[in-house]
Amino acid sequence: MGIEPERISILNPKAEQKGAWVLYWMQQSQRAHDNPALEYAIIQANRLDLPVLVVFALTDSYPEANLRHYRFMLEGLAKTQCQLARRRIGMLVRKGDPAMAIGSLMEGAALLVCDVGYTRHQRAWRQQISVDAPCRVVAVEGDVVVPVATVSPKAEYAARTIRPKIHKHLEQFLKPCPRYRPKHTSIHMGLESLDLGAIDAILDGLDIDRTVSAVTQFYRGGPGEAKIRLRRFIAHHLQNYASNRNQPQTGEISHMSPYLHFGQISPVFLALQIAHAETGADADRAAYIEELIVRRELAANFVYYTPDYDRYDCLPAWAQKTLAEHTADRRETLYDRQTLEAAKTHDPYWNAAMAEMRDTGFMHSYMRMYWGKKIIEWSPTPEEAFETILALNNRYFLDGRDPNSFAGVGWVFGLHDRAWFQREIFGKVRYMAASGLERKCDIQAYVAKVAALSRARIDGEGSGK
Repeated sequence: MGIEPERISILNPKAEQKGAWVLYWMQQSQRAHDNPALEYAIIQANRLDLPVLVVFALTDSYPEANLRHYRFMLEGLAKTQCQLARRRIGMLVRKGDPAMAIGSLMEGAALLVCDVGYTRHQRAWRQQISVDAPCRVVAVEGDVVVPVATVSPKAEYAARTIRPKIHKHLEQFLKPCPRYRPKHTSIHMGLESLDLGAIDAILDGLDIDRTVSAVTQFYRGGPGEAKIRLRRFIAHHLQNYASNRNQPQTGEISHMSPYLHFGQISPVFLALQIAHAETGADADRAAYIEELIVRRELAANFVYYTPDYDRYDCLPAWAQKTLAEHTADRRETLYDRQTLEAAKTHDPYWNAAMAEMRDTGFMHSYMRMYWGKKIIEWSPTPEEAFETILALNNRYFLDGRDPNSFAGVGWVFGLHDRAWFQREIFGKVRYMAASGLERKCDIQAYVAKVAALSRARIDGEGSGK
Protein backbone atom coordinates (compact mmCIF):
# COMPACT_ATOMS: atom_id res chain seq x y z
CA MET A 1 0.00 0.00 0.00
CA GLY A 2 2.79 2.41 0.87
CA ILE A 3 2.61 6.11 1.69
CA GLU A 4 0.67 8.33 -0.73
CA PRO A 5 3.17 10.10 -3.01
CA GLU A 6 1.39 13.42 -2.47
CA ARG A 7 2.48 13.34 1.17
CA ILE A 8 6.17 13.12 0.21
CA SER A 9 8.44 16.06 -0.69
CA ILE A 10 12.19 16.04 -1.32
CA LEU A 11 13.60 19.15 0.38
CA ASN A 12 17.09 19.28 -1.15
CA PRO A 13 18.90 18.03 -4.27
CA LYS A 14 21.40 15.89 -2.35
CA ALA A 15 21.81 12.15 -2.75
CA GLU A 16 21.60 9.41 -0.17
CA GLN A 17 24.98 8.64 1.39
CA LYS A 18 26.64 5.67 3.04
CA GLY A 19 25.49 5.73 6.63
CA ALA A 20 24.75 3.83 9.80
CA TRP A 21 21.01 4.58 9.93
CA VAL A 22 18.04 6.32 8.38
CA LEU A 23 17.31 9.25 10.66
CA TYR A 24 13.76 10.38 11.37
CA TRP A 25 13.72 13.83 12.93
CA MET A 26 10.39 13.82 14.76
CA GLN A 27 8.93 17.26 15.45
CA GLN A 28 5.25 17.72 14.57
CA SER A 29 4.11 14.07 14.50
CA GLN A 30 4.91 13.04 18.07
CA ARG A 31 3.59 9.48 17.91
CA ALA A 32 4.76 5.93 17.20
CA HIS A 33 1.74 4.78 15.19
CA ASP A 34 -0.37 6.17 12.36
CA ASN A 35 2.61 8.31 11.45
CA PRO A 36 3.39 8.44 7.70
CA ALA A 37 6.83 10.02 8.22
CA LEU A 38 7.90 7.22 10.56
CA GLU A 39 6.56 4.49 8.30
CA TYR A 40 8.28 6.04 5.27
CA ALA A 41 11.55 6.10 7.25
CA ILE A 42 11.12 2.40 8.06
CA ILE A 43 10.47 1.59 4.40
CA GLN A 44 13.65 3.38 3.37
CA ALA A 45 15.71 1.87 6.19
CA ASN A 46 14.61 -1.63 5.21
CA ARG A 47 15.45 -0.89 1.57
CA LEU A 48 18.95 0.23 2.60
CA ASP A 49 19.34 -2.64 5.09
CA LEU A 50 19.79 -0.16 7.95
CA PRO A 51 18.04 0.58 11.23
CA VAL A 52 15.81 3.63 11.59
CA LEU A 53 16.71 6.03 14.40
CA VAL A 54 14.33 8.67 15.75
CA VAL A 55 15.51 11.97 17.26
CA PHE A 56 13.55 14.79 18.85
CA ALA A 57 15.14 18.21 19.38
CA LEU A 58 13.98 19.82 22.62
CA THR A 59 14.47 23.57 22.42
CA ASP A 60 13.70 25.84 25.35
CA SER A 61 13.22 28.78 22.99
CA TYR A 62 10.10 27.46 21.26
CA PRO A 63 8.01 30.57 20.51
CA GLU A 64 5.64 31.43 23.39
CA ALA A 65 5.75 27.97 24.94
CA ASN A 66 5.76 27.69 28.73
CA LEU A 67 5.76 25.11 31.50
CA ARG A 68 2.16 24.11 30.72
CA HIS A 69 3.04 23.21 27.14
CA TYR A 70 6.39 21.55 27.89
CA ARG A 71 4.97 19.29 30.61
CA PHE A 72 2.18 18.03 28.34
CA MET A 73 4.58 17.51 25.43
CA LEU A 74 7.21 15.66 27.48
CA GLU A 75 4.55 13.37 28.96
CA GLY A 76 3.58 12.48 25.42
CA LEU A 77 7.15 12.00 24.23
CA ALA A 78 7.86 9.62 27.12
CA LYS A 79 4.94 7.43 26.04
CA THR A 80 5.96 7.63 22.39
CA GLN A 81 9.51 6.58 23.23
CA CYS A 82 8.18 3.47 24.99
CA GLN A 83 5.89 2.62 22.08
CA LEU A 84 8.76 3.01 19.62
CA ALA A 85 10.93 0.74 21.75
CA ARG A 86 8.28 -1.97 21.44
CA ARG A 87 8.72 -1.61 17.68
CA ARG A 88 12.53 -2.03 18.12
CA ILE A 89 13.13 1.64 17.26
CA GLY A 90 15.34 3.83 19.41
CA MET A 91 14.28 7.41 20.11
CA LEU A 92 16.74 10.05 21.30
CA VAL A 93 15.80 13.40 22.83
CA ARG A 94 18.47 16.05 22.61
CA LYS A 95 18.42 19.59 23.91
CA GLY A 96 18.90 22.49 21.52
CA ASP A 97 17.51 23.91 18.33
CA PRO A 98 17.10 21.24 15.65
CA ALA A 99 20.20 22.10 13.62
CA MET A 100 22.39 21.85 16.72
CA ALA A 101 20.62 18.97 18.45
CA ILE A 102 20.64 16.57 15.54
CA GLY A 103 23.73 17.83 13.71
CA SER A 104 26.05 15.00 14.74
CA LEU A 105 23.42 12.38 13.96
CA MET A 106 23.03 13.70 10.42
CA GLU A 107 26.64 12.76 9.72
CA GLY A 108 25.78 9.10 10.20
CA ALA A 109 22.51 9.24 8.28
CA ALA A 110 22.11 7.69 4.86
CA LEU A 111 18.85 9.59 4.54
CA LEU A 112 17.03 12.09 6.76
CA VAL A 113 13.23 12.03 7.02
CA CYS A 114 11.14 14.70 8.72
CA ASP A 115 7.45 15.40 9.23
CA VAL A 116 5.69 18.59 8.14
CA GLY A 117 4.79 21.69 10.16
CA TYR A 118 3.05 24.77 8.85
CA THR A 119 4.07 27.64 11.13
CA ARG A 120 6.88 30.04 10.30
CA HIS A 121 9.51 28.61 12.62
CA GLN A 122 8.66 25.00 11.76
CA ARG A 123 9.20 25.69 8.09
CA ALA A 124 12.41 27.64 8.77
CA TRP A 125 13.80 24.72 10.80
CA ARG A 126 13.16 22.31 7.94
CA GLN A 127 14.72 24.67 5.44
CA GLN A 128 17.85 24.99 7.59
CA ILE A 129 18.10 21.23 8.11
CA SER A 130 17.77 20.64 4.36
CA VAL A 131 20.71 22.98 3.80
CA ASP A 132 22.88 21.60 6.62
CA ALA A 133 22.27 17.89 6.04
CA PRO A 134 24.96 16.02 4.08
CA CYS A 135 22.31 13.73 2.61
CA ARG A 136 18.89 13.86 1.04
CA VAL A 137 16.10 15.24 3.25
CA VAL A 138 12.54 14.05 2.67
CA ALA A 139 9.45 15.55 4.33
CA VAL A 140 6.31 13.45 4.80
CA GLU A 141 3.02 15.21 5.58
CA GLY A 142 0.92 13.33 8.11
CA ASP A 143 -0.89 15.81 10.33
CA VAL A 144 -3.67 16.70 7.95
CA VAL A 145 -5.94 14.26 6.16
CA VAL A 146 -5.41 15.74 2.68
CA PRO A 147 -2.00 17.37 2.01
CA VAL A 148 -2.34 21.15 1.97
CA ALA A 149 -0.87 21.69 -1.51
CA THR A 150 -3.06 18.91 -2.93
CA VAL A 151 -6.18 20.69 -1.73
CA SER A 152 -5.41 24.14 -3.13
CA PRO A 153 -2.52 26.24 -4.48
CA LYS A 154 -3.70 29.35 -2.62
CA ALA A 155 -5.27 30.67 0.56
CA GLU A 156 -8.96 29.84 0.50
CA TYR A 157 -11.60 32.42 1.27
CA ALA A 158 -13.85 30.35 3.53
CA ALA A 159 -15.00 26.87 4.49
CA ARG A 160 -17.50 26.90 1.64
CA THR A 161 -14.69 27.33 -0.92
CA ILE A 162 -12.32 24.72 0.50
CA ARG A 163 -14.94 22.09 1.39
CA PRO A 164 -15.51 20.70 -2.13
CA LYS A 165 -11.76 20.69 -2.78
CA ILE A 166 -11.14 18.60 0.32
CA HIS A 167 -14.05 16.24 -0.28
CA LYS A 168 -12.78 15.63 -3.80
CA HIS A 169 -9.72 13.87 -2.31
CA LEU A 170 -11.13 12.26 0.83
CA GLU A 171 -11.57 8.79 -0.63
CA GLN A 172 -7.91 8.75 -1.66
CA PHE A 173 -6.44 9.93 1.64
CA LEU A 174 -8.87 8.80 4.30
CA LYS A 175 -7.24 5.39 4.68
CA PRO A 176 -5.38 3.72 7.55
CA CYS A 177 -1.67 4.39 7.69
CA PRO A 178 0.28 1.20 6.91
CA ARG A 179 2.61 -0.19 9.56
CA TYR A 180 5.99 -1.77 8.78
CA ARG A 181 8.41 -3.83 10.84
CA PRO A 182 12.04 -2.65 10.86
CA LYS A 183 14.56 -5.26 9.73
CA HIS A 184 17.12 -3.97 12.22
CA THR A 185 16.74 -2.63 15.74
CA SER A 186 18.15 0.71 16.86
CA ILE A 187 17.62 0.07 20.57
CA HIS A 188 20.63 0.30 22.89
CA MET A 189 22.98 2.00 20.45
CA GLY A 190 24.69 3.88 23.28
CA LEU A 191 23.87 7.32 21.88
CA GLU A 192 23.36 10.36 24.09
CA SER A 193 19.78 11.25 25.04
CA LEU A 194 17.84 13.03 27.75
CA ASP A 195 16.08 10.68 30.16
CA LEU A 196 12.33 10.91 29.59
CA GLY A 197 11.83 8.94 32.77
CA ALA A 198 12.88 12.09 34.63
CA ILE A 199 10.57 14.79 33.24
CA ASP A 200 10.89 17.01 36.31
CA ALA A 201 14.67 17.05 35.94
CA ILE A 202 14.38 17.90 32.23
CA LEU A 203 11.99 20.74 33.01
CA ASP A 204 14.32 22.05 35.70
CA GLY A 205 17.08 22.25 33.12
CA LEU A 206 15.06 24.30 30.62
CA ASP A 207 15.07 28.09 30.48
CA ILE A 208 11.31 28.51 30.06
CA ASP A 209 8.42 30.60 31.36
CA ARG A 210 7.21 28.95 34.58
CA THR A 211 4.46 31.45 35.42
CA VAL A 212 1.77 29.35 33.72
CA SER A 213 1.37 26.12 35.62
CA ALA A 214 0.83 22.65 34.19
CA VAL A 215 -2.72 21.28 34.05
CA THR A 216 -2.11 17.60 34.73
CA GLN A 217 -5.34 17.39 36.75
CA PHE A 218 -7.26 17.92 33.53
CA TYR A 219 -4.96 16.82 30.69
CA ARG A 220 -2.06 14.40 30.51
CA GLY A 221 -0.03 14.10 27.35
CA GLY A 222 0.40 10.99 25.26
CA PRO A 223 -1.08 9.02 22.36
CA GLY A 224 -2.62 6.55 24.81
CA GLU A 225 -4.34 9.34 26.73
CA ALA A 226 -5.71 10.71 23.45
CA LYS A 227 -7.17 7.33 22.49
CA ILE A 228 -8.75 6.81 25.92
CA ARG A 229 -10.50 10.17 25.58
CA LEU A 230 -11.54 9.33 22.03
CA ARG A 231 -13.06 5.99 23.03
CA ARG A 232 -14.95 7.69 25.86
CA PHE A 233 -16.24 10.35 23.50
CA ILE A 234 -17.43 7.81 20.94
CA ALA A 235 -19.10 5.65 23.58
CA HIS A 236 -20.86 8.40 25.52
CA HIS A 237 -20.96 11.68 23.63
CA LEU A 238 -20.81 11.26 19.84
CA GLN A 239 -24.52 10.50 19.74
CA ASN A 240 -25.27 14.04 20.88
CA TYR A 241 -22.53 15.88 19.00
CA ALA A 242 -24.59 17.50 16.24
CA SER A 243 -27.15 18.92 18.65
CA ASN A 244 -24.88 19.77 21.59
CA ARG A 245 -21.50 20.76 20.13
CA ASN A 246 -22.35 24.44 20.67
CA GLN A 247 -23.64 23.84 24.19
CA PRO A 248 -20.66 24.70 26.43
CA GLN A 249 -22.40 23.51 29.61
CA THR A 250 -22.35 19.93 28.31
CA GLY A 251 -19.47 17.54 27.84
CA GLU A 252 -20.34 16.58 24.27
CA ILE A 253 -16.88 17.35 22.87
CA SER A 254 -13.87 15.13 22.30
CA HIS A 255 -11.07 17.31 23.75
CA MET A 256 -8.81 16.17 20.91
CA SER A 257 -7.36 19.58 20.04
CA PRO A 258 -4.37 19.48 22.46
CA TYR A 259 -3.44 16.01 21.20
CA LEU A 260 -3.78 17.04 17.56
CA HIS A 261 -1.67 20.14 18.22
CA PHE A 262 1.25 18.06 19.51
CA GLY A 263 0.77 15.35 16.89
CA GLN A 264 -0.03 12.77 19.57
CA ILE A 265 -2.97 11.48 17.55
CA SER A 266 -3.37 11.24 13.78
CA PRO A 267 -6.24 13.17 12.20
CA VAL A 268 -6.66 10.30 9.72
CA PHE A 269 -6.95 7.75 12.54
CA LEU A 270 -9.34 10.04 14.38
CA ALA A 271 -11.53 10.61 11.32
CA LEU A 272 -11.71 6.88 10.58
CA GLN A 273 -12.68 6.07 14.16
CA ILE A 274 -15.50 8.61 13.99
CA ALA A 275 -16.61 7.57 10.49
CA HIS A 276 -16.86 3.91 11.48
CA ALA A 277 -18.29 4.46 14.97
CA GLU A 278 -21.39 2.45 15.80
CA THR A 279 -22.73 5.20 18.05
CA GLY A 280 -24.29 8.43 16.88
CA ALA A 281 -26.26 9.27 13.79
CA ASP A 282 -25.00 10.28 10.37
CA ALA A 283 -25.50 13.93 11.36
CA ASP A 284 -23.25 13.51 14.42
CA ARG A 285 -20.46 11.92 12.41
CA ALA A 286 -20.78 14.47 9.61
CA ALA A 287 -20.65 17.38 12.04
CA TYR A 288 -17.50 16.03 13.68
CA ILE A 289 -15.78 15.34 10.33
CA GLU A 290 -16.63 18.89 9.22
CA GLU A 291 -14.80 20.33 12.25
CA LEU A 292 -11.89 17.88 12.16
CA ILE A 293 -11.15 17.98 8.45
CA VAL A 294 -12.76 20.95 6.69
CA ARG A 295 -12.39 23.57 9.42
CA ARG A 296 -9.04 22.35 10.73
CA GLU A 297 -7.52 22.03 7.27
CA LEU A 298 -8.88 25.44 6.28
CA ALA A 299 -6.71 26.70 9.16
CA ALA A 300 -3.68 24.80 7.85
CA ASN A 301 -4.32 26.28 4.41
CA PHE A 302 -4.47 29.78 5.93
CA VAL A 303 -1.18 29.49 7.81
CA TYR A 304 0.62 27.77 4.93
CA TYR A 305 -0.29 30.43 2.37
CA THR A 306 -0.31 33.50 4.66
CA PRO A 307 3.19 34.50 5.82
CA ASP A 308 1.83 37.08 8.32
CA TYR A 309 -0.81 34.74 9.81
CA ASP A 310 -0.14 36.06 13.32
CA ARG A 311 -0.36 39.78 12.49
CA TYR A 312 -3.34 42.11 12.23
CA ASP A 313 -2.46 42.79 8.60
CA CYS A 314 -3.41 39.21 7.71
CA LEU A 315 -7.10 40.03 8.07
CA PRO A 316 -9.32 40.45 5.00
CA ALA A 317 -9.27 43.96 3.55
CA TRP A 318 -13.01 44.42 4.11
CA ALA A 319 -12.65 43.58 7.81
CA GLN A 320 -9.71 45.92 8.35
CA LYS A 321 -11.60 48.70 6.55
CA THR A 322 -14.82 48.38 8.53
CA LEU A 323 -13.01 48.08 11.86
CA ALA A 324 -10.89 51.15 11.03
CA GLU A 325 -14.04 53.13 10.28
CA HIS A 326 -15.26 52.41 13.81
CA THR A 327 -12.04 52.82 15.77
CA ALA A 328 -13.24 56.16 17.16
CA ASP A 329 -16.56 54.72 18.36
CA ARG A 330 -17.16 55.11 22.07
CA ARG A 331 -16.33 52.06 24.19
CA GLU A 332 -18.34 52.00 27.39
CA THR A 333 -15.79 49.75 29.12
CA LEU A 334 -12.07 49.25 28.61
CA TYR A 335 -9.99 46.54 30.29
CA ASP A 336 -6.22 46.12 30.35
CA ARG A 337 -4.60 42.73 29.86
CA GLN A 338 -3.96 42.17 33.57
CA THR A 339 -7.66 42.59 34.39
CA LEU A 340 -8.60 40.23 31.60
CA GLU A 341 -6.13 37.57 32.74
CA ALA A 342 -7.52 37.83 36.25
CA ALA A 343 -11.06 37.29 34.88
CA LYS A 344 -12.25 40.41 36.69
CA THR A 345 -14.59 41.97 34.13
CA HIS A 346 -18.24 42.89 34.70
CA ASP A 347 -19.34 39.96 32.50
CA PRO A 348 -19.72 36.67 34.43
CA TYR A 349 -19.95 34.62 31.24
CA TRP A 350 -16.71 36.02 29.89
CA ASN A 351 -15.03 35.59 33.29
CA ALA A 352 -16.03 31.93 33.31
CA ALA A 353 -14.54 31.43 29.84
CA MET A 354 -11.28 33.10 30.88
CA ALA A 355 -11.15 30.99 34.05
CA GLU A 356 -11.63 27.80 32.05
CA MET A 357 -8.75 28.78 29.78
CA ARG A 358 -6.47 29.89 32.59
CA ASP A 359 -7.16 27.01 34.98
CA THR A 360 -7.55 24.04 32.61
CA GLY A 361 -5.70 24.98 29.40
CA PHE A 362 -8.90 24.54 27.38
CA MET A 363 -12.07 26.44 26.49
CA HIS A 364 -15.16 25.25 24.73
CA SER A 365 -14.99 26.42 21.09
CA TYR A 366 -18.32 28.25 21.28
CA MET A 367 -17.09 30.27 24.23
CA ARG A 368 -13.78 30.98 22.47
CA MET A 369 -15.73 32.97 19.88
CA TYR A 370 -17.62 34.99 22.48
CA TRP A 371 -14.44 35.48 24.53
CA GLY A 372 -12.60 36.98 21.57
CA LYS A 373 -15.47 39.18 20.40
CA LYS A 374 -15.79 40.84 23.81
CA ILE A 375 -12.08 41.70 23.87
CA ILE A 376 -12.62 43.68 20.66
CA GLU A 377 -15.42 45.54 22.41
CA TRP A 378 -13.28 46.24 25.49
CA SER A 379 -10.07 47.36 23.73
CA PRO A 380 -9.15 50.89 22.58
CA THR A 381 -8.39 49.70 19.04
CA PRO A 382 -8.91 46.51 17.03
CA GLU A 383 -5.14 46.21 16.60
CA GLU A 384 -4.64 46.13 20.37
CA ALA A 385 -7.48 43.63 20.71
CA PHE A 386 -5.80 41.36 18.16
CA GLU A 387 -2.51 41.43 20.08
CA THR A 388 -4.28 40.73 23.38
CA ILE A 389 -6.37 37.84 22.05
CA LEU A 390 -3.39 36.20 20.37
CA ALA A 391 -1.14 36.62 23.42
CA LEU A 392 -3.68 35.12 25.85
CA ASN A 393 -4.54 32.36 23.39
CA ASN A 394 -0.90 31.34 22.99
CA ARG A 395 -0.11 31.66 26.68
CA TYR A 396 -2.86 29.60 28.24
CA PHE A 397 -4.27 27.14 25.73
CA LEU A 398 -2.59 23.76 25.42
CA ASP A 399 -3.53 23.94 21.74
CA GLY A 400 -2.39 27.54 21.30
CA ARG A 401 0.33 28.47 18.79
CA ASP A 402 -1.43 26.18 16.31
CA PRO A 403 -2.81 26.87 12.81
CA ASN A 404 -6.28 26.26 14.22
CA SER A 405 -5.65 28.89 16.88
CA PHE A 406 -4.23 31.46 14.47
CA ALA A 407 -7.22 31.00 12.18
CA GLY A 408 -9.58 31.11 15.16
CA VAL A 409 -8.16 34.44 16.30
CA GLY A 410 -8.47 35.75 12.76
CA TRP A 411 -12.10 34.56 12.58
CA VAL A 412 -12.98 36.80 15.52
CA PHE A 413 -12.02 39.73 13.26
CA GLY A 414 -13.74 38.48 10.10
CA LEU A 415 -11.32 35.94 8.61
CA HIS A 416 -13.15 33.12 6.78
CA ASP A 417 -16.42 34.93 7.54
CA ARG A 418 -18.66 37.37 5.67
CA ALA A 419 -19.77 40.92 6.29
CA TRP A 420 -22.79 41.30 8.59
CA PHE A 421 -25.03 44.20 9.57
CA GLN A 422 -23.34 47.47 10.50
CA ARG A 423 -22.97 48.24 14.21
CA GLU A 424 -20.79 50.33 16.51
CA ILE A 425 -17.19 49.26 17.20
CA PHE A 426 -17.48 46.11 15.03
CA GLY A 427 -18.67 47.69 11.81
CA LYS A 428 -19.66 44.77 9.58
CA VAL A 429 -17.66 42.16 11.53
CA ARG A 430 -19.87 39.56 13.24
CA TYR A 431 -20.91 40.46 16.79
CA MET A 432 -21.81 38.18 19.70
CA ALA A 433 -23.82 39.29 22.73
CA ALA A 434 -24.45 37.88 26.19
CA SER A 435 -28.14 37.74 25.31
CA GLY A 436 -27.24 35.33 22.50
CA LEU A 437 -25.57 32.98 24.96
CA GLU A 438 -28.63 33.15 27.22
CA ARG A 439 -30.91 32.35 24.30
CA LYS A 440 -28.87 29.58 22.70
CA CYS A 441 -27.42 27.62 25.64
CA ASP A 442 -27.65 27.16 29.40
CA ILE A 443 -24.95 29.69 30.13
CA GLN A 444 -25.57 29.66 33.88
CA ALA A 445 -24.84 25.94 33.93
CA TYR A 446 -21.59 26.66 32.06
CA VAL A 447 -20.59 29.25 34.68
CA ALA A 448 -21.30 26.71 37.42
CA LYS A 449 -19.31 24.03 35.59
CA VAL A 450 -16.25 26.25 35.29
CA ALA A 451 -16.51 27.29 38.95
CA ALA A 452 -16.35 23.60 39.89
CA LEU A 453 -13.32 23.08 37.64
CA SER A 454 -11.54 26.03 39.22
CA ARG A 455 -12.29 24.73 42.72
CA ALA A 456 -10.93 21.33 41.72
CA ARG A 457 -7.80 23.01 40.46
CA ILE A 458 -7.27 24.84 43.75
CA ASP A 459 -8.03 21.71 45.81
CA GLY A 460 -5.59 19.72 43.69
CA GLU A 461 -2.82 22.27 44.16
CA GLY A 462 -3.47 22.25 47.90
CA SER A 463 -3.17 18.49 48.08
CA GLY A 464 -0.03 18.45 45.94
CA LYS A 465 -1.65 16.50 43.08
